[in-house]
Amino acid sequence: MTGLAKDGGLFIPSEIPKLPADFETKWKDLTFEQLAFNIMRQYIASSEIPDEDLRQLIEKSYSTFRSSEVTPIKELDASKGLYLLELFHGPTYAFKDVALQFVGNLFEYFLVRRNAGINDPEKREKITVVGATSGDTGSAAIYGLRGKKDVSVFILYPTGRISPIQEEQMTTVEDPNVHTLSVKGTFDDCQDIVKQIFGEKEFNDKYHVGAVNSINWARILAQMTYYFYSYFSLLKVVESSGVKDFKPRFVVPSGNFGDILAGYYAKKMGLPADKLIIATNENDILDRFLKTGRYERDGEVKATYSPAMDILISSNFERLLWYLVRDNVAGGDDIEAGKTLNDWMQQLKSTGSVVAPEAVTEAARVDFDSEKVTDEQTAVTIKEIYTTHPEKYVLDPHSAVGVTTSFRNIQRDNNAGVSKYHYISLSTAHPAKFSEVVNKALDTIEGYSFEKDVLPDELKALATKEKRLLLIDEPSLAKVKDAIVEELAKEPKDI
Repeated sequence: MTGLAKDGGLFIPSEIPKLPADFETKWKDLTFEQLAFNIMRQYIASSEIPDEDLRQLIEKSYSTFRSSEVTPIKELDASKGLYLLELFHGPTYAFKDVALQFVGNLFEYFLVRRNAGINDPEKREKITVVGATSGDTGSAAIYGLRGKKDVSVFILYPTGRISPIQEEQMTTVEDPNVHTLSVKGTFDDCQDIVKQIFGEKEFNDKYHVGAVNSINWARILAQMTYYFYSYFSLLKVVESSGVKDFKPRFVVPSGNFGDILAGYYAKKMGLPADKLIIATNENDILDRFLKTGRYERDGEVKATYSPAMDILISSNFERLLWYLVRDNVAGGDDIEAGKTLNDWMQQLKSTGSVVAPEAVTEAARVDFDSEKVTDEQTAVTIKEIYTTHPEKYVLDPHSAVGVTTSFRNIQRDNNAGVSKYHYISLSTAHPAKFSEVVNKALDTIEGYSFEKDVLPDELKALATKEKRLLLIDEPSLAKVKDAIVEELAKEPKDI
C-alpha cells in the first residue's frame, strides 16, 4: 500500500522463488488469468489473500481487456523469428493497464478489509495515491483507481511533454477522486517531487500516501505474467515446426526499467529466456551503463518521438543493482548490499555519476543486452513495418524502438551465422496515442489514413470531452502539496 519505504528505498523480495521443475508441462495450456494466479501465488501467502479472493481479483482486473488472451502474440516476420507481444488491449491502450487494473483492485481489496464495519467516513482508513507519469502510467493508474472507495489519486505529468491523447485520457475522467496536476518541468522533476512527498513523514502520516508508479512492487509482480504467457504462446508455434531447446530473447522498450525488470524476475524464477534486451531512445542511460559500467545523468532530458522513455534516471534499475551488488560485491549479505547501493544512490544524486565494479557490469551482461535507437530510426521502422507487413501493421514509436533493436540483433545473428533465436518484442502502446509521430512516418504513403487505419472510436470521442486539470507553474514540492491538500478538502466525504 505504501509503495516506497520511509527512508526512500524500494521494496523488493530478497529471495526470488524458483518454479517447480515441471512448471512447463503443467502451465503450458493455462489461460492468462490462470497463469497470473500461479505466478502471484509464488509471492503472496494464502494467509494474506485466500485462493478464491486472489482468483476474483485477477478475473476482475482482466475482464476489462478487449482481447480474450489479454496479451496476445502477433507475428511480425516469422522468417526472421520476430514476434510482437501486444500489451495495449486494456482500457487505456497501454501496457500499464496489465499491472494497474490489478493494483487498483488490490488497493480497494485491502481498504475494504480494513474498514469493515466502520461507517463513519471520518474514521475510515483512506489512501492518497500520488504518482508521476511520462505518459501512460497516469491514465492507467486513473482508470485502475477511478471510483474506488476510500482512494484518492493524484497524477503529476510534465506540461507539454506527453501526447494530446495521453493528456485527454487523464484529464477527461470525471470521477471526483481523480486529480491531474500538469507540472511545468520534466518527468524527472515530477518523479523527484513524488519521491520527496514519500520522504515527508508528517504529510504521509496525515494523508496515508501510497504509490502507483512502478516503484510499487505489486506492479512488477503483475507484469511477470505476460513473459510466461508469451513464452507459452510462441512455444506452441515453434514446437509444431520442430524447433528444440526454445529460449526466446525478449526486447523491451525501456524508460523507468519496470517492464523489463518483470522479465528479470521471470527469468530468475525459471523462465527459459536467453536474453533481456533493453531498447532505449536517445535518453540512453541504461545502454551506456551496460556498455561502460558508468551510471550517470547525461545533461538534460531529450524530448524524443518516444516520450514515455524520456527519462534520465530509471527508478527500477536500482532494484536490479541491489541483486547484482548483493551477489557480486557484498558476499550475499542483504544489509551490506543495501548500504553499498545507498552510497551509490547518494553519489549519483550529488555528483550525477556512479561507476560500478566490473563484477557488477559483467553479471548484468549475463542477462541483459542493450541498444540505443534514434528518432530517425524509429520513424523508418514504423514506415518499414507498415509497407512490408501484409496487414499494414502500425507500430507506436515506443514499440518501434523495440522492433528496431530486434532487427539489429537479428542481423547480428545472421552475420555470425546464428539462426536459433526467436525474438519477442514488447509492444507497449497503441499507435493512436502518438498521432504526430505516426503521421510523420506514414503521411506520404498513398492510401494511408490515421482516422481509418489507426484511431479507435473510443479515443476519437475524448477530444469532445471537457478537461479537468490543475496547472502547477513550476516543479515545486510546496505547490504540489498545497494542491493535494486543497483538492482533498473538495472531495465528497462518502467516496
